[in-house]
Amino acid sequence: MPAIGADSPNVVVILADDLGWGAVSYHQKWADTPNIDRLASEGIQLDHFYVAPMCSPTRAGLLTGRYPIRFGLARAVIPPQRNFGLPVEERTLADGLAAAGYRHRGIFGKWHLGHHHVKWHPLSRGFTHFEGHYNGAIDYFSLEREGERDWHENYEPSDKSGYSTELIADAASEFIRNSATDEAPYFCYVPFNSPHSPFQAKPKDLARYQKGKKPTQEEILLAMIHSMDRGVGQILKAIDDTGEADNTQVWFLSDNGGVGKFKRNNVPLNGSKLTTFEGGVRVVACVRWPRRWKGRRVVSNTMGYIDVLPTVLKSAGLNPNEGVVPGRPLDGVSADALLAGETDDFPEREWYSYHGQSGAEKETIAIRTSQWKLVVMGPDVRQGPITAAHQVHLYRMPDDALEQTNLAEDYPKVVANL
Repeated sequence: MPAIGADSPNVVVILADDLGWGAVSYHQKWADTPNIDRLASEGIQLDHFYVAPMCSPTRAGLLTGRYPIRFGLARAVIPPQRNFGLPVEERTLADGLAAAGYRHRGIFGKWHLGHHHVKWHPLSRGFTHFEGHYNGAIDYFSLEREGERDWHENYEPSDKSGYSTELIADAASEFIRNSATDEAPYFCYVPFNSPHSPFQAKPKDLARYQKGKKPTQEEILLAMIHSMDRGVGQILKAIDDTGEADNTQVWFLSDNGGVGKFKRNNVPLNGSKLTTFEGGVRVVACVRWPRRWKGRRVVSNTMGYIDVLPTVLKSAGLNPNEGVVPGRPLDGVSADALLAGETDDFPEREWYSYHGQSGAEKETIAIRTSQWKLVVMGPDVRQGPITAAHQVHLYRMPDDALEQTNLAEDYPKVVANL
């Protein structure tokens, strides 16, 4: 086991669920997110940060540093009865930090990477403590999914009660305070289930937004976002209270874009969750690590969920490629030197997005380069050429980042090459 460096940071990764680009108040005046705004202001705004178009694939790529299409987790989420999970052959971020001497590695919130066998449980994937739910879309108050209670501590069902967003923030904050008493750094992964449906909020939060006798869905969503933001503030306070904020690396991002039923959710981006347009895959993201990464700035280089693992491992003093399973290379790259301001050399890469939950006849795929973005929707393109059954969109990058002018018919050779 490598010796822990004196500067190895605590690592906290906070993941929102279905938070749109426009759903933070530092992007537009719609939702109220003062604590997320504070983190973005004090840290580094990651202005071109990309994820998968939906829940489980982003979580899989975030924890492995690899595109989830490589190991069967790109097409869809893992529903309650699915006998599948994150393949045990994949190394996780928790595994990597365990090898670096991080003794306390907790996850609090929504797992969504398989639970039918113990081999897929968080405690089998490098974590030392788990509190939360296995599935997505649980009831925020009863903590049930499809009539079955889904709240657990480590391997055991938990009888805790409360609003799930608050339970997650409480558990993460307690873990941070307890772990900070150890000399070893800790890893705290906080995948909130908010503001994913079902749309349910506490009366005290609804009171901020409700105008009529019955709250609208949008008012409930805004109340849910405010509750999650309060949880983020609670976690930041726990870090501050330990006296270790200077050497604690805090990431915040969403797992995909916001749902399209709310018009302002992803403004001004095109598209929404479940699409490979920018509104589905370019998300709110920021990171703060005062000791090494100078804050109060915006980084516009393209990066994303697969880069978190190599960046964190590098910042902890490890070579991200050491410990890589043979035949399972990383897709992500470390942005540590870029975030530290040591270099501006972070070349644009081809960036891939995919969603196929609706079936092979309705897949959506995208490739983004330094000059172009191609989106193709329709039958599996591996089965033959693009036909009239496909919808094809080509945008010039970075000039048309809002995807307003489709150039597919004007540049057929570019479409064919991409």
